[in-house]
Amino acid sequence: MKTLIDILGWSGSAFIIIAYGFTLIENKKFLNYGKYLNLIGGLFIAINCYYYNAIPPFVTNLLWSIIATLTIYKNRNRRKTI
Repeated sequence: MKTLIDILGWSGSAFIIIAYGFTLIENKKFLNYGKYLNLIGGLFIAINCYYYNAIPPFVTNLLWSIIATLTIYKNRNRRKTI
């Protein structure tokens, strides 16, 4: 179980770094992928932090995932109205 949690944590970190790279590219297609990578990455890191009882980064990454979810939801609603 510990190995799986570690893999989730490292994968989450990689996803967030890739999402940041997509932001720097400023390509609309990649920006959309980046939102999902932020969501998944934040959740993976939050799971890892919770497992290791690291509550401050757990809360931070949980909030990161909530913000990513709200951004995805907002963009979907915007597309429906256009």
